Amino acid sequence: MTSKERVHRALQRKPVDRVPIFMWYHPQTRRRLGQRLEIPPEYVPQVMGDDIRQAWVSNNHAMEGIVHDRDGQSHVDDWGIEWTRIDGFNQISKYPLAVATDAQLLQYRFPADRIDPLVDLMQPVMRLADECFVGCDVSPCVFEMYWRLRGMENTLMEMMLKPALATEMMQRCTEFSIALSEAACSRYELDWLWLGDDAGGQQTMLMSPQIWRQMVKPLLKQNADVGHCHDLYVAFHSCGAIRPIIGDLIEIGVDVLNPIQCNCPGMHPLELKKEFGRDLAFMGGVDTQGVLPHGTATQVQKATADLLAGMTADGGGYILAASHTVPPETPDENIFAMYHEAGVTRDEILDRAAQVRRVLSS
Repeated sequence: MTSKERVHRALQRKPVDRVPIFMWYHPQTRRRLGQRLEIPPEYVPQVMGDDIRQAWVSNNHAMEGIVHDRDGQSHVDDWGIEWTRIDGFNQISKYPLAVATDAQLLQYRFPADRIDPLVDLMQPVMRLADECFVGCDVSPCVFEMYWRLRGMENTLMEMMLKPALATEMMQRCTEFSIALSEAACSRYELDWLWLGDDAGGQQTMLMSPQIWRQMVKPLLKQNADVGHCHDLYVAFHSCGAIRPIIGDLIEIGVDVLNPIQCNCPGMHPLELKKEFGRDLAFMGGVDTQGVLPHGTATQVQKATADLLAGMTADGGGYILAASHTVPPETPDENIFAMYHEAGVTRDEILDRAAQVRRVLSS
């Protein structure tokens, strides 16, 4: 069974040879695994047996896809946002609209002339489309895109005190995301369109569910409609405690929810599966704050077994993934234990690593 077939069948609730996997690694974790397996870091997902490949074609490319060599290095992206590497991750160090007046906000222009080059970031992924399940990530789409320009505090204040202005700016964020989505979906044969718009903190949502429903939900639906118009699955990413709006996400057409931060209130994967599993597939739920980095290999294997038993109980609708990037402090043995429980043995991983080394040396 190819990776593409495996993911499609899992999302259709049909039998698979093993659970599909899509694991995200901290850059330091990926480099360490590459060193252990004696392969370049970019081959780690292939060697570990991950089934999904996708590319960031929107602002997440500036955050995730541009990797600096050391902390303190910075770059300014196509939106005018400055990113600086801190603790291995790019983090925003300058919001271009932080001190803008209302008039200046409305004068801001998204980088429409960059749509083609951004969508072209899909090309390396599409070379794997025959075997792998491929996706295009156009996130962030609405609220998160605006606060990256404006700053979180300013954005939340405007949503309360100047809702018309905030809605207009988020509509413009959405229009740019839709333009990217349309370009990618028209140009490439994708398997899903990946949307993202973080709405949750560690304990609760960043805004009230009512405000989210009024101001963000209708805009997200516009973007989800693009995927469905092209007969694609629509995946959605939001960190944090978003339990109050999961039903709303189903209403706007989300097919797959990620990352299921299991340590946040209301986000226990098995409870979500029981309540929403008939209408929604899940991707994530592996605890990257507790058991994976800090437990024993035996504990990781048991936790993974329990997660898989509950999330695949009705025959599918689940992709094994972490609730965040696998952190650098995670022991290699814990990672191998997780994959083993998912049906990918250490011997398989080592064999694929040897194959990659042979190809690269030929």
